Amino acid sequence: MKFIQQAYKGNNEWWTYFATLILLFFGWQLIGIIPLTLVGFYYSEDINEFYNALSNAFTNLGIDSNLYLLLIIFTFLGGLVFLFLGIKFIHKRKILTVLTSRDKLDWNRILFAFSLWFIIGVVIFIISYFMAPEDYVWNFKPIPFLILVLISFLLLPIQTSMEEVLFRGYLMQGFGTWFKNSFMALMLTSVIFGLLHGSNPEVAKLGWFIMVYYIGTGLLLGIFTLMDEGIELSLGFHSANNVLAAMLVTANWAAFQTEALFIDVSEPSVGYEMFVPIFVLYPIILIIFSKKYGWANWKEKLFGPVFIPIAFKEDEFIA
Repeated sequence: MKFIQQAYKGNNEWWTYFATLILLFFGWQLIGIIPLTLVGFYYSEDINEFYNALSNAFTNLGIDSNLYLLLIIFTFLGGLVFLFLGIKFIHKRKILTVLTSRDKLDWNRILFAFSLWFIIGVVIFIISYFMAPEDYVWNFKPIPFLILVLISFLLLPIQTSMEEVLFRGYLMQGFGTWFKNSFMALMLTSVIFGLLHGSNPEVAKLGWFIMVYYIGTGLLLGIFTLMDEGIELSLGFHSANNVLAAMLVTANWAAFQTEALFIDVSEPSVGYEMFVPIFVLYPIILIIFSKKYGWANWKEKLFGPVFIPIAFKEDEFIA
């Protein structure tokens, strides 16, 4: 339970979470969105078109897809920066405490999780392609794709990092210390994570049944965090997932409208491809990580109580 207990290293009163979440929203939706708003205004012919486009996040203005992706990432950067400011100056604790219970961030864990899920994702796509090649159209455009690759690998992890720090770090610790139970923290963060993806165009196209995938993914990432005592594995996994989504396949109904290598032209439907990751691939990933990192005490870490440490000396709790 060391990771959740990190919250006790600073000010853990309810109002600190409220204030920090307000700060996060300010950085994400008010400060971070300024560049996108300015570009949207530039692309709009008049003020009426600007206001109409604003309700659609400027997706209907014909903004270059790479530029649009870059501007969206900037909004998440604003949220991440202001979240860190709240942790440091409102909670008065080190930013590292919301990332891991280790002495420093384990980059090897991040890279391993990224590489593993990236490779699996590519293999799954290759299988899907050969099973139904008529569903995909080759879309390779050298210069736009090269720019997309750079944005995806260098900057897109900012977006996934903000989500992981917020859900698997900050809120996991917050809910865990409020309800004094790790399973409650796991479930709440997973459900909220899923519901906040309800505005994605995939939901409008496929229906709310796709929440099974979003909430299931949130559960997986939460289990990573609780069992591994840090968000490194979820950071790597989530980054690989979104990098693949941006670079490999796009569709006119997908959240990522990019210059990907392929365009999916099939009629979207809820089928086996949604359940395979949750019920087949995710358990395999859990087994691999558990063997590699020697996870034990599953019942205690996933369902056990969260207690206030009796005392702690520097960065190590004495309970």
